[in-house]
Amino acid sequence: MKRWKRVILLFDLTAGLLFLVLCGLRSSTVAADSGMIRTLEERSGMEAQDVRKIAITFDDGPHPSYTAQLLDGLKQRGIHATFFVTGEHAELHPDIIKRMADEGHLIGNHTYSHIQLTRKNREKFREELIKTNEILKEITGEEVQYVRPPYGSWDKSFEKELNMFPVLWTVDPLDWSSRNVGRITEKIVSKTGENDIILMHDYYDTSVTAALQAIDELMEEGYTFVTVEEILFD
Repeated sequence: MKRWKRVILLFDLTAGLLFLVLCGLRSSTVAADSGMIRTLEERSGMEAQDVRKIAITFDDGPHPSYTAQLLDGLKQRGIHATFFVTGEHAELHPDIIKRMADEGHLIGNHTYSHIQLTRKNREKFREELIKTNEILKEITGEEVQYVRPPYGSWDKSFEKELNMFPVLWTVDPLDWSSRNVGRITEKIVSKTGENDIILMHDYYDTSVTAALQAIDELMEEGYTFVTVEEILFD
């Protein structure tokens, strides 16, 4: 009987020691897992901080061939851009507007006829914004929130009246005034920094070529291209 008691006691001691060892291993594993989670979180936070965002925008289109060429290039690069289109061109090329929307680009209003706002034509300017919004919604099914007023002329009261937000720019390479692709590209790359909004036009073949070249160079420098709303509100 005493012998069996010794066996039982030895078994209890062995089980107890095994339990303590397992608890120790589990605590070490939990600690290691916690450390790994913290490391991953810290690394994720650092990577998020390292993202340098910029936005490239295109006015005046869509053009039947140049805009399609641009969309091909953006798709190949996995880039989303912002297009400020005129109502008259959107009416002529609804298929291109639909493609912009389907491929994840942001579409904004650039008035119907590229009219510049003055003190004398406020009502006509307003009517053109509304007309273009209606055209774009008919094509995409989406409300238009952003407007780029031609030449930057704007009336803040439209923001409340029409529930639209104006988007200007910080980098203007004056691409419309030059046929020199290299010069346009150099201006874009040299002037662009984090959170900049680049103004381009997809109504010129040289502008489209320069834009794609500049995108390649800026991506090599570590920039990430986003739509303007991410620059303005993130």
